[in-house]
Amino acid sequence: MASRRKARILAFQAMYAWDASAVPSSELLSFSWLAEDSAASADEELKAFAGLIVAGTLEKLPEVDALIAKHLQHWSFERLKKVDLAILRIAVYSLVFQRDIAAQITIDEAIEIAKEFGAEDSYRFINGVLDAVWKELGA
Repeated sequence: MASRRKARILAFQAMYAWDASAVPSSELLSFSWLAEDSAASADEELKAFAGLIVAGTLEKLPEVDALIAKHLQHWSFERLKKVDLAILRIAVYSLVFQRDIAAQITIDEAIEIAKEFGAEDSYRFINGVLDAVWKELGA
């Protein structure tokens, strides 16, 4: 697995932890919640990239959440599963604010994370929302 994907998974896990259990952002960004024996705990480059995603997502959260909410069809923001929301947040942040990363890479990575961590059909839902966001941004 490429290190950028591992970093995105780490960012997803951090955002999920933040939303599900109110882990303080300072603790999120230090990644002190990682198990010491995990491969990610020793990889500073991986944590740095994940930290950029998490910090940026938290900084731009109102804008990110507004874009997500705008593109939910027949669904309310409040009903989103926390796993799906965490994936959408980091992906929408990347689409909007990390324009040096190809949109297709961001969307593909989000789909793969959803397949691994989300419900059976989460990846389809996430793909639909991200595609709509990307089209609005002027794909």
